Amino acid sequence: MSARGRVSSLLPDFPWDTIASVKAKAATHPGGIVDLSVGTPVDPVDPLIRAALSSASAVPGYPATHGTPELRAAAVDALKRRYGITGLDPAAVLPAIGTKELIAGLPRLLGLGADDLVVIPEVAYPTYQVGALLAGAQVARADGLTQLGPRTPALIYVNSPSNPTGRVLGVDHLRKVVEFARERDVIVASDECYLGLTWDGRAVSILDPEVSDGDHTNLLAVHSLSKTSNLASYRAGFVAGDPALVAELLEVRKHAGMMVPFPIQAAMTAALSDDAHEAQQRERYRVRREVLRKALLEAGFRIDHSEAGLYLWSTRGEPCHTTLDWLADRGILAAPGDFYGPTATEHVRIALTATDERIATAANRLTTR
Repeated sequence: MSARGRVSSLLPDFPWDTIASVKAKAATHPGGIVDLSVGTPVDPVDPLIRAALSSASAVPGYPATHGTPELRAAAVDALKRRYGITGLDPAAVLPAIGTKELIAGLPRLLGLGADDLVVIPEVAYPTYQVGALLAGAQVARADGLTQLGPRTPALIYVNSPSNPTGRVLGVDHLRKVVEFARERDVIVASDECYLGLTWDGRAVSILDPEVSDGDHTNLLAVHSLSKTSNLASYRAGFVAGDPALVAELLEVRKHAGMMVPFPIQAAMTAALSDDAHEAQQRERYRVRREVLRKALLEAGFRIDHSEAGLYLWSTRGEPCHTTLDWLADRGILAAPGDFYGPTATEHVRIALTATDERIATAANRLTTR
């Protein structure tokens, strides 16, 4: 291909490709690798959800880009029931083929380009940057609005609870972001995929009345069913918020054929309508978190933030790749902090997404002298 044709040249190396040698080293451990580098679910999909998927598998026609009315109503009800979000119109809900796809495409779908600034957290999920780069937009890392100076961004990403740090932003912080956005006509996209996995304190949505005062103008909340419903393989997510913004996203996605398959929509409806399976999965992660947290502290790690989410943001006070090697010697694979930003070079992200047996194995390896 000519240089003109290589979109990949705009992007950084895919992070997980860069730790292949460390993964290979960890895999040589006699007891096998404990891969804690990714947040992929390992537990079963609930039978209720699988039954809903199967029940819709014979439908031959195209699915609606906007999603079924049942799905959108289930999303509105779940957001109210689980997180206290009120005043959301079902028309302002739009299913997505996984939230990574949505985040990667959002700046372009919103019409951003070279003259536009996208603000992402200082330590952030890499896809925020990727989406801005694919749109040709400018990127700034900032955790505080004063860091932006006189510049007015087109889009601000917030992520609470955070991936990778597990940090939770309080109501006052989120209100300041919303007030800033309203003053300058800025769109705020809040990645809330870990909202249902809060361990210490309370996490709130950008759409929560305490934050938004019930006005969702220019606000988008992104939600995933990958985590507490174990639907990563289903690619099941949705965005909700400002009716006008959602309508614009819908119009563009209709033209592009960006449709969630009908059986997946049925599975999503079932998952959003049932809280029991989600509570069960949350408890699994709570137990694994406690086992791993105790072992890391005993092994001399410090755990920062990590009030929520599926990760323990951990450090030994040394370069993250030195820690990665230390863990690999024990057959454990983690994600280095520099995947997530230039200020995170002394941390590693250690996931809770492994079976009970593998978590116990990791804990034993960490604490065996």
